[in-house]
Amino acid sequence: MRIPPPNSLISAQFTQNIVDLRQSIARTAQEATTGRYSDLTSHLSGRIGTAMLSQKAVDDIAFQREQLGQREARLDLVQRSLTRVHDRAQGIDVSMQQALGTGNLANQGLAARDAKAALGDAFAALNVRFGDRFLFSGDATATQPLPSPDALLDDIRQLATNSADQAAFEAALDVYFNTPAGGWQQSIYAGTSTASDPDSVTGANPALTAVIASLAVLAISDPASRPALIEDNPGITSVAAQNLASGLTSLTNLRSDRGVVQGQLTVQRESLDIEETIFTSAFNALTARDQYEAASALKDLEASLEASYLLTSRLSSLSLLNYLR
Repeated sequence: MRIPPPNSLISAQFTQNIVDLRQSIARTAQEATTGRYSDLTSHLSGRIGTAMLSQKAVDDIAFQREQLGQREARLDLVQRSLTRVHDRAQGIDVSMQQALGTGNLANQGLAARDAKAALGDAFAALNVRFGDRFLFSGDATATQPLPSPDALLDDIRQLATNSADQAAFEAALDVYFNTPAGGWQQSIYAGTSTASDPDSVTGANPALTAVIASLAVLAISDPASRPALIEDNPGITSVAAQNLASGLTSLTNLRSDRGVVQGQLTVQRESLDIEETIFTSAFNALTARDQYEAASALKDLEASLEASYLLTSRLSSLSLLNYLR
């Protein structure tokens, strides 16, 4: 049986030591970079379950924050759209009432054209999307809720043409906008009147339909092109102006309701921040590795590795002749 020389046995031992040192260097370098122990199971032993529960809590909070952020973004877009509708329509009622009071046909025409422009802006604002989701379509989120406002104006003009008097026109207008079988929900608004998302606002919301109906009537009240019924019954235009003011008040209340929800979401986000701080602190207390300490240990390991390489090199050249020299 061949017996390996002693220097071969020692060399093999040093080789294994070098492998171990290199593994320790890799592990310590990772810990110096990340600030966490690389082998948590070994480091924590029986406390690994507690650490994993803390980590899961932190991950859950991150997911909740992401969901909350999306909800906040959607609400912000809804709020911006409602504000745009409100701000664009504000003041038109006063302008029209003043023009009616003085009998100034030119100013009545200006107010009517302003109402038509505001109606177009309202339709554009209510067609807003968040990603591929239309925010004012109710549960029909893949469907654009509103077409061109010209289709609506044609319908309202036809209602005026078909009505015998002011009372009949206002009754027909009420049916058109405020009943499921009316023209608004059947011919114009393509979304649903209900929404699973409690934060959303549908195009069938009474505050919105009140503003839109009033703007539509004011838009067709231009003295240059108004239907004969409106020509003969200026009270229709006056009532529309009054209804616009009332609708804007309802729209303000709607915006306020959404503002309350936004405030609640802010509080929830702040609560998540506090929870994250607590759980992250607990997780760090169990798993954190002092990076300066790890860097110092890394230098010691590298020095040991260099010494092992040097000893291995010298050992490989060791012989009786060299020893006798």
